[in-house]
Amino acid sequence: MNRDDWWRTLDPSALNDLAATWFPVGQPGFAGDNKHAWKSTLDARFGADGWRMGHYVRGAIVPPAVAIGEYEEAYRVYLRARPELVRFLATTCGNVYDSAVSNVYDASYEQPDTASNHYQDISVRRVIAELADDPDWPDVTPTEPGDVDLTDAGTGLVHHFPRAYGFRGDLLLQIREPDSPGFLLSPAVVPAHDPALLTTLPGRLEWYHSEGCGDLSIEAFWQMSKVIEVRTDRFLASGQARLAPLAGL
Repeated sequence: MNRDDWWRTLDPSALNDLAATWFPVGQPGFAGDNKHAWKSTLDARFGADGWRMGHYVRGAIVPPAVAIGEYEEAYRVYLRARPELVRFLATTCGNVYDSAVSNVYDASYEQPDTASNHYQDISVRRVIAELADDPDWPDVTPTEPGDVDLTDAGTGLVHHFPRAYGFRGDLLLQIREPDSPGFLLSPAVVPAHDPALLTTLPGRLEWYHSEGCGDLSIEAFWQMSKVIEVRTDRFLASGQARLAPLAGL
């Protein structure tokens, strides 16, 4: 018997146990525009139901839907500590975005159809919306619904978009690279609110390491905590691909 096939001789109950057991096979790092290519590669290798993304958070691997709560909390702590920045956003800006102005319409962190994920704009909108309903923050007030003309602070182009809740200004603010108007809200700038979230991988250098507060940022938490988990039976069935399970990402 080939040493790669030993598990195929197990009885059904043992195979079911392996199928129900997930474990981490590697840390993929930043995906960016390769999000869909990653999915295609891993679907082909392990099956669409044979792998999943996880995040290492305080000693446990949790789903992205849980880990994103830490990302948002970092923005909550960052903005609540900067009332002048909150006032600027609430009174001068009408909305924020990351890579595309159409980001203003996205309210969910789950973005299966986008070319790349964008979270910082959603976090900012959610925190400002909370403050709009908080009497302790009189500078932030509920927003009248409806589309208005918003001028992109970076390009000067005018877009007819809704103001985000709690925003009552006329600027559209991009939060992205250091030359974007909203860089001070970049996830590479916003520190992780809990040092227990931070991990390192010696030798790995990605874009966020050279911006803002680098490996202390909430972006560093998000990227460095990523792990790919695989079902044990699918891992065994992948044969020699086991030696480099994340090859091609």
